[in-house]
Amino acid sequence: MRELSPEWVAEKAGGRLHPGGGPIRDLHWDSREVTPGSLFVALPGKRTHGRAFIPEARVRGASLVLSDRPGEATVEVEDPYQALLRLGGALRGLFPGRVLAVGGSSGKTTTKEALAQGLALPAPPGNQNTAPPLARFFLRLDPKARGAVVELGVDRVGEMAELMGLARPRLSVLTALGEEHLEAFGSLEGAIREELGLLEAEEALVSELALPYLERPYPTYGFREGAFRGEGLELGPEESAFRYRGLRVRVPYPGLGPAYGALAAMAVAEVLGEELEGVAERLSALRLPPGRMERKEVGGVVFLNDAYNANPLSVRAGLRWLAAQPGRKWAVLGEMRELGGESERLHLEVAEEAARLGLKPLYLGAFAKAQAAFGGEAAESLEEALAWLKARVAPGDLVYLKASRAVGLERILELWDA
Repeated sequence: MRELSPEWVAEKAGGRLHPGGGPIRDLHWDSREVTPGSLFVALPGKRTHGRAFIPEARVRGASLVLSDRPGEATVEVEDPYQALLRLGGALRGLFPGRVLAVGGSSGKTTTKEALAQGLALPAPPGNQNTAPPLARFFLRLDPKARGAVVELGVDRVGEMAELMGLARPRLSVLTALGEEHLEAFGSLEGAIREELGLLEAEEALVSELALPYLERPYPTYGFREGAFRGEGLELGPEESAFRYRGLRVRVPYPGLGPAYGALAAMAVAEVLGEELEGVAERLSALRLPPGRMERKEVGGVVFLNDAYNANPLSVRAGLRWLAAQPGRKWAVLGEMRELGGESERLHLEVAEEAARLGLKPLYLGAFAKAQAAFGGEAAESLEEALAWLKARVAPGDLVYLKASRAVGLERILELWDA
């Protein structure tokens, strides 16, 4: 494991070193996770500034603190977040291998996992896609690794430029463009402008899902068009499959998201000159974080938990997959968060799409009653939704759960047999 001196950290962060610090082997911004030998970065929070937790971090063994206030064993800086960006960029500079970055309005984590597992490269776990976990990832990254994959997630103007400056990817993959974080970006156009910063990498691949919003051509992967095309797409109830350059590629997850992620991995492998057979073999054992087309059978009922996150693009993709499945099926759609003044319009457009597909979802959230007017039902709480489903769902049925993470829609699955 890499070990850094306090002097090195102070120099790269652009701060003043106060005596008393020790070597750094890890980095944390949550004092509850600090371990001996860590750098604790005291960042401003929505309610409390991280400096309030410096005493706890010291008790837990922090060797050094990065803060905007002086103190023993402290790197004092004017702006801790900007200092973290500088430090993260310096840590990235210690890694000689190529870095691949994934971004977009939907499907980032699934695609990042497909690239990392398909190409056998290290990556941050889950959706750790902002500056603090990326800096920690580069600190802990084995310098002998032949490459790495990172996910870049943005929810405010200017963040993509910051993350690109930190990660400096050799190749970027843009998964999709659509409405997201409109409270911060103001409009679809604002969200697109921010995401397009990802394409400043040396090379870029874009999904066909992003093409309607691009003014100039990029190398493209997709199932309908592009230089890197998947053929014969199969979207089954338990897995997805397609053919790529004559190879059958299978992923053990249903839905368009995992299929596009796997196709991106195959396309990147071809660009980088990787052996495609090995990539396809590893994708057949792909494992995604919870809440992403996660299949679970309870009492004969099949649940597809896709409720880690939701925006109009991902909800429509999920509904199209569900409509194509055989047998009795049910959609439970919770609220899509952070859509600002466009929220009602976008929720109603999703309901229109569901009706066009012949689905009658159970809706939850502020717009549930208005959505149900297009066909379906509205529930006022998770408990009411659970009772509604219990009265109707039978063994052999398929239940699709989709909502923003804050809704906690996966609790329906957890409470099913409670």
